[in-house]
Amino acid sequence: MGEAVIDRPPAHVVQAGAARRCAHIEGQDRAISRHSLAYMLCAASEMFRHYDFDPMDLILIHAVLNANVLNIMKDPELDRRLGSIQAVEPDEIKQGVSRAALSRFLGIPIETVRRRADRLKKEGVLRETEHGLIVTEANQFKFGNNHELQKTNILLVRKFLRDLMEAGVEVPGGI
Repeated sequence: MGEAVIDRPPAHVVQAGAARRCAHIEGQDRAISRHSLAYMLCAASEMFRHYDFDPMDLILIHAVLNANVLNIMKDPELDRRLGSIQAVEPDEIKQGVSRAALSRFLGIPIETVRRRADRLKKEGVLRETEHGLIVTEANQFKFGNNHELQKTNILLVRKFLRDLMEAGVEVPGGI
């Protein structure tokens, strides 16, 4: 497995693609923006409340977690197989991510990523693999395997989708 690519596409590509996909919801973009921002802030607030970590470390850890499972999310069969809240992605199938990719993705200096990642490795949260950093499944803080936080996030996602529907936004597939 290669390194996870977590770089964002250029803004004009995102805007053009979003415009095509969302043509049927024209006039709802402000509502979608409001509700998605509220979801992101509530999710971040729950994460910050639950863990006694520096907020930037939490963002870094969760960026690594996300990069680690991109290959799983792109494989529908694997995504379904590991879709239960009880399932834990084994370290062997996690996709490593480089400090440089994290720096680009988060828009923070590479030295900040290096310094924080090195400390998080010493704390047993991150592990270095031949393909980059992973959040180890055995970390004592249960990053990536915190059922309480996962259940809260599920509730927040359902609320986000309900709020969009109540605002008149068509949500594909319902809730």
